[in-house]
Amino acid sequence: MPDDRMSRGYSRSRERDEAVRASLVPLEPGERPRAVTVAAIVSAILGTLLLVRLVVGDEGQENETTGIVLFAAVLFLAAAGMWKAQYWAVLGFQFFLGLTLVFAAVSLMFAGNLLAVVYCVVILGLAGTLFWFLVKAMARIQMPKVKRPE
Repeated sequence: MPDDRMSRGYSRSRERDEAVRASLVPLEPGERPRAVTVAAIVSAILGTLLLVRLVVGDEGQENETTGIVLFAAVLFLAAAGMWKAQYWAVLGFQFFLGLTLVFAAVSLMFAGNLLAVVYCVVILGLAGTLFWFLVKAMARIQMPKVKRPE
């Protein structure tokens, strides 16, 4: 009996998956989903802010220069790839968003004051929302390209 219920559950799940796939609209040539555009802009802004931090400087920052430049370069590379609606770039940026969500959630558990709690909740809300919308955008990016009739 349990196997029968499990197979029915899998069957319903497959049906829902197929319905969602059928509802997806392939990207037109040159089209970029709005969430990917937002992610590309966010990535470019974060990379710029890292470089500004490097130029403005902090005490004890001397050992971090290579890491900051490298991470800024990765963010700019992701921004350029997402601007071209490349799957690998969106996937890589989602990896960083996922890490951000984990660190913000763990930081929330150890927040020492109300301001820290607010920062963590805002980061979780913004990064989580962008992550959520990028999932559907990635599905559309993976779909076969639409061929225009000539």
